[in-house]
Amino acid sequence: MDLYQTLLRPLLFSGLRTDPEWLHQQSLNVLGWLDDGSASQLPWLLAQIERSLSVSDPRLHQQLWGLTFANPMGLAAGFDKDGIAAGLWSRFGFGFAELGTVTFHAQPGNPQPRLFRLPLDQAVLNRMGFNNHGAAALAERLKGKGLGIRCQASGLPQHSSSLQPLAPCPSPIGINLGKSKITSLEEAAADYVGSFRLLKDVGDYFVVNVSSPNTPGLRSLQDKAQLEPILQALQHENTHRKPLLVKIAPDLEWGAIADVIDLAQQHHLAGIIATNTTIQRDGLKTQRLSTGNFVTKEAGGISGAPVRARSTEVIRFIYKETQGQLPIIGVGGIFTADDAWEKITAGASLIQVYTGWIYEGPWMVQRVLEGLAQKLDQAGLKTIEEARSL
Repeated sequence: MDLYQTLLRPLLFSGLRTDPEWLHQQSLNVLGWLDDGSASQLPWLLAQIERSLSVSDPRLHQQLWGLTFANPMGLAAGFDKDGIAAGLWSRFGFGFAELGTVTFHAQPGNPQPRLFRLPLDQAVLNRMGFNNHGAAALAERLKGKGLGIRCQASGLPQHSSSLQPLAPCPSPIGINLGKSKITSLEEAAADYVGSFRLLKDVGDYFVVNVSSPNTPGLRSLQDKAQLEPILQALQHENTHRKPLLVKIAPDLEWGAIADVIDLAQQHHLAGIIATNTTIQRDGLKTQRLSTGNFVTKEAGGISGAPVRARSTEVIRFIYKETQGQLPIIGVGGIFTADDAWEKITAGASLIQVYTGWIYEGPWMVQRVLEGLAQKLDQAGLKTIEEARSL
């Protein structure tokens, strides 16, 4: 029995007056307590969590950028912005986790309320605004957890998917970088570099987030003329040749996506994450939020089921444009093994979840991974890599 589905979610979702952000923070506090060793007297608890939620199947392993991924399913950026539970995510069955979005300057984010569930649409609307404690605080926390250069084979070509890492890496840690709100667009490159410089020794891969709709002007940085100096500056700083990716919005036109692909190839990026949240409101069943306002009048990006089809289209486009040579992390609307399989067969090497995990609960990872293994059997394939763009 899935206790989250039958007992906990109905309780958490029943109170319309309960702030989803408050619940999220309380959950993180508990996870942080587990991760920081406060539960060291309860080793059986951590072992039980891992045993009940994880799937071990060598067919799901991935080798990418000199990193080993135990499975292709990762926790997307936004859930653990400050790395509170950074060392715990593999125990929940994830093959990797992406922390952040983190900015060079600590910032409180946008005014509350700023996080809303849309149950009728299996979606979440957020306008958090990159609330986080800053890059320096994240670096200090990760070093305190013993996270650092653990599994990146330095000096290896970033595009290789077959290289063996220097040491086992059961759950790589990615770090999603954003622009500080107080930093002008003209100074964006220096802001990203400042964060990267502080964090480059504690992350296994890095993501340039220029696609959140919740920081004024940020999405304009996806424009080729503005994105290029950011990528150039980061790669100049990237002396250890850490995998560097860019995360794009689902709302970009095909020509703009093609421009990002060109830049990614010119500046030897490790891949593209497709996609972030959408600002579109078409087809939503939800009419009003808990604020009493129409959802069409509320700012923020929507994640979950409404972005599923578009993110898959973008993945397929990138795969075809690059002939499968540029790795893709697919994210957007994954709730089931069918959703995950759709992303992978469209061309994604890895996938990420956030909203689906909120709705489906901790056992979702196990269900999806077991479902992917079954689909490999049905397709007569030996590895998850073989499923890309079937």
